Amino acid sequence: MNGKKGSVEINIPSAGTTKIKVQQPGSGKSSGGDSIKAWVWKVWEFAREDSNRVKFSFKVGLAVLLVSLLILFRAPYEIFGTNIIWSILTVAVMFEYTVGATFNRGFNRALGSLLAGILAIAVAQFALSTGRVAEPIIIGISIFLIGAVTSFMKLWPSLVPYEYGFRVILFTYCLIIVSGYRMGNSIRTSMDRLYSIAIGGFVAVLVNVLVFPIWAGEQLHKELVNSFNSLADSLEECVKKYLEDDGLDHPDFTKTLMDEFPDEPAYKKCKNTLNSSAKLESLSISAKWEPPHGRFRHFFYPWSEYVKVGAVLRYCAYEVMALHGVLHSEIQAPYNLRVTFQSEIQEVTSQAAELVRNLGKDIGNMKRSVKTCLLKRLHSSTERLQGSIDMHSYLLTTAYCDPPENSKPFPKLFELSNDQQANAESESNHDLEKDSDLTTQKTLSGTLPPAFAAQAESYHETMRKQSRRLHSWPSREVDAFEDDGGLGVDSLPRMRALESTAALSLATFTSLLIEFVARLDHLAEAVDELSKLAKFKHEGL
Repeated sequence: MNGKKGSVEINIPSAGTTKIKVQQPGSGKSSGGDSIKAWVWKVWEFAREDSNRVKFSFKVGLAVLLVSLLILFRAPYEIFGTNIIWSILTVAVMFEYTVGATFNRGFNRALGSLLAGILAIAVAQFALSTGRVAEPIIIGISIFLIGAVTSFMKLWPSLVPYEYGFRVILFTYCLIIVSGYRMGNSIRTSMDRLYSIAIGGFVAVLVNVLVFPIWAGEQLHKELVNSFNSLADSLEECVKKYLEDDGLDHPDFTKTLMDEFPDEPAYKKCKNTLNSSAKLESLSISAKWEPPHGRFRHFFYPWSEYVKVGAVLRYCAYEVMALHGVLHSEIQAPYNLRVTFQSEIQEVTSQAAELVRNLGKDIGNMKRSVKTCLLKRLHSSTERLQGSIDMHSYLLTTAYCDPPENSKPFPKLFELSNDQQANAESESNHDLEKDSDLTTQKTLSGTLPPAFAAQAESYHETMRKQSRRLHSWPSREVDAFEDDGGLGVDSLPRMRALESTAALSLATFTSLLIEFVARLDHLAEAVDELSKLAKFKHEGL
């Protein structure tokens, strides 16, 4: 069955033409070889996408090797014994992707181990003084209390950043006090393990800082700049496709629901911007632990301002996602109506994207420039778009009759001569004062020149027929519906209401675009505040 949009095609082969595929010898090996090649290619692409991943893996292997040499060589092993294993464990759990995260994890590790060691020694000495019978009881009670208290405290909202430290206190305390009870010398056991943890932490920090350092501040800086470019690309991509789309090729509902749009690469980047809140917050916390480095050479760098700018950027990205929703909605404005306001929409889009890219460029170059001219141009273009929509708002609500076959975009009022436009505006204002309910009717028949009114009526007819043919709403072709005799006199008002709703989707799209421009003012203010606190250089210097 091969039908129209939404139908399913079913092909049933005849019995005489059915063939059974026989697997050739050795085909399993070739498919296995292809899968191995595909896997190797994926690994290569993953590593090439970000070279820091390879550097990080190399550094972890080097750090683990260095602490393992303390066991492989006899001299250090005779000094620390089996407790040197804690050095390897410390490197494995402390080594993080960035320098700041490693410092943060190392602080939690050191403080937790120190507190756990002091507490274990104090409890062990107290339990030892109570006698052989009460000693294991006191140790058991202390283990229960430490486990309960640390597990409760790490859930406290203000202590969540130190959650790893509470876990370190728990398992370090339990291991030290239990092993000290069996070995009979808790102080010696605690000191040996603290030395081993200190050696592992020192090696992890040294390797992470000196060998291919990956700074969280630099990562945060690049991530924010890339988000600006992704937002600008996604805006231009969405508007371009909306103006070029003729309504004949829409993705299936399943693809729309799963956000599968392979022909829109910038859309996925914009989604990543919306989901970057946790990543920016994590990088900001890690960057605060890092010493001055690279381009960030002064203490107390305002890393938290990067998070604020990212929040305002996501505030703007929500509007782009809403524009994308209108692009792939079931109810679409007729193509001719979209083309009518094409120049104004493109002008606003290009200038808005230019402003976003310039703001991201200023952050990337760490320079401060005045964006007053760009903002004024963008506001002027937005006002022209708003004025055009207001002046021709009747196009979004007027009902249509049968149109001619070939039609062109409706000429706007400002495309007429100056005298005709002045006469039309004066007469229209006079009619509005008399009776506001008859504004649309008089605009088409009384206030406009006869030739212009004829063009308006022809255009309205064309848009009605085209919108019905392009499956705007309802989804079934109306011509076929009329042939079946299903279109009666009672259904005409409902059809016209649905067509008016389809035309109003253009008003929704333009209003979202204007709202996006309004939010750019907040984005420019946030970037300016960041440039002040971060002491960016002025563009002329």
